[in-house]
Amino acid sequence: MRLVFSSLFVFGAAGTLWAQVFEVGGHGGVMRLSGKDIGTFTVGGTERITLEDGWRFGFRMTLNNWAHFGHEMGYAYNRTKFRVNSNPVQEAGTAIHEGAYSFLAYAIPEGKRVRPFVCGGGQFANFIFPGLSVTQGGGATKFGFHYGAGVKSKITDKILIRFDVRQYNNGKPFDFPNQSGRIKLLEASVGLSYYL
Repeated sequence: MRLVFSSLFVFGAAGTLWAQVFEVGGHGGVMRLSGKDIGTFTVGGTERITLEDGWRFGFRMTLNNWAHFGHEMGYAYNRTKFRVNSNPVQEAGTAIHEGAYSFLAYAIPEGKRVRPFVCGGGQFANFIFPGLSVTQGGGATKFGFHYGAGVKSKITDKILIRFDVRQYNNGKPFDFPNQSGRIKLLEASVGLSYYL
């Protein structure tokens, strides 16, 4: 029985690999936050803590193994500010590290010059407390979902340009008191990719 399943997997994968197109590239852009109030330091605190809008860069790898569908994995570094709304206001730079999987559905089949798409999937976001780094374990990891749309356009026989707009929805980090709702990150980015 194992041999049958193994054989079916190998033949299925071979057919999939024959049709796939691979893309890898970088992107950069802006990120806008909504629901960015993440609470207070103390239960009765009145000085609200917020995360501010910023910028991002990252990379994505895509396997388009069907004419109208693909799978994408990516990483993004988001730069933001941790702001304590006290008198005077206190700010410190910080980061959000993001890893995501997206399922892509293209409006136009593989092989065309311009391909608009919609996407959706899941991600994790590691919010770093100011003064710490991800390597020191100084972050709060939250899981969420995202959706969006974009367009890819071939500019040479191996390079394409892409434009993406995506909305990421996560739980709020650090479990501060007086916290409610979810934090949403809106990405607007442009990137270049190498494709096969």
